[in-house]
Amino acid sequence: MAAAAGGEWAAVSASSAGEGTWRVEALGKQQLMRRTGLRVRDLRALLDPAAQLSHPTSVMGRDRAVVFNLHRVRAVITASEVLVPAPRDPSVAPLVGELHARLAAAAAAAAAAAASPPEEDGKALPFEFRALEVCLDFACPRDPAVAPLVAELHARLAATASPPEEDGKALPFEFRALEVCLEFACKSLDHETCMLEKEAYPALDALTSKVSTLNLEHVRQIKSRLVAISGGVHKVRDQLEHLLDDDADMVAMHLSEKLAFQAAVGQSSRFDTEEEPGEFDQQRDDDGDDDDQGEGSVPFSPKIDELEKLLEAYFVQIDGTLNKLSTLREYVDDTEDYINIMLDDKQNQLLQMGVVLSTATLMASCAIVVTAVFGINIHIALFRTTNTNIFWFANAGMLGGAAALFVVAIAYYRKNGILR
Repeated sequence: MAAAAGGEWAAVSASSAGEGTWRVEALGKQQLMRRTGLRVRDLRALLDPAAQLSHPTSVMGRDRAVVFNLHRVRAVITASEVLVPAPRDPSVAPLVGELHARLAAAAAAAAAAAASPPEEDGKALPFEFRALEVCLDFACPRDPAVAPLVAELHARLAATASPPEEDGKALPFEFRALEVCLEFACKSLDHETCMLEKEAYPALDALTSKVSTLNLEHVRQIKSRLVAISGGVHKVRDQLEHLLDDDADMVAMHLSEKLAFQAAVGQSSRFDTEEEPGEFDQQRDDDGDDDDQGEGSVPFSPKIDELEKLLEAYFVQIDGTLNKLSTLREYVDDTEDYINIMLDDKQNQLLQMGVVLSTATLMASCAIVVTAVFGINIHIALFRTTNTNIFWFANAGMLGGAAALFVVAIAYYRKNGILR
């Protein structure tokens, strides 16, 4: 735990000028607690491998930070920066790059919107007008003209692709960072699901056409991966559903509004560097008696519509991934049922072959019994004959009788449905 908490962290932030910055810092446990206001148990749930087994997924809102831990995406989100542990890990580096690019682009778009003159009616231009404006800028002939046009279209339209908020404000920093983390986790699960689908369906079809040890082992590995990915998707979906059902957790994630509210009412930070920080909601409940006895204070109750829409969008996305896995699981189950039917049919054929062989053995045993009777040391007239053809007649009679009995037995089996 000490090594994990004292390791390297990537601090990603976006300045007001629209220039995103990020750096690698070595932070200890106490430094993280003072910087983010988290408790020791929050850091354990984020960093300690043993705690991750008992709390594998969590999105916890605290007074000054949001602890994000979904599908190997770990981050601490504050109102001004995002802290990501182990940034040099190859699996974590893409997340840091995506956070830096997206947060910097959002800050640059906000800065450009603030610098540009407002429209007469206060509304942004429609999509088709913005596209027409870019095309008119490139109306003069150039060589080549297509590539710059496409690049400029992509740059401008991507910067203004998101619809304006109802109140005309952009999403807070913590919501943009939370969106990037959610998108990274959902895309990671969806990518794993797509890769599994590409590998699973051909392997299942090959097993259907030929049941072999190699194909069975391949399908077994695929089913193990399917169970693991399904478990991760279920955990993410359950966590998002829990957040959507709990308004208190969504209220706790409004870090920027919370800081503005505390500044407006003249409250200083509730955290003391010498003590362990507590949750905002718990402190508010603990201080409720004092507030009621005093002159009265306005409770912190932000609008959760924006965050609710954000969580619902990724809930629908992860639910679609879960539907893909459910379809694949059904296909696996259908293949297993088909293989079991094939194996049962083979087993029935073997049983029928065993009945045929047992009947043939019984008829041969009857002929052997006749031979044994003739081999008894007794005196009969047949033994004193000098005609050698009697030997062949006797053998032919025993074999013919055994064959006739065999045919009669097979006909009886078919008539009664024992053999097909």
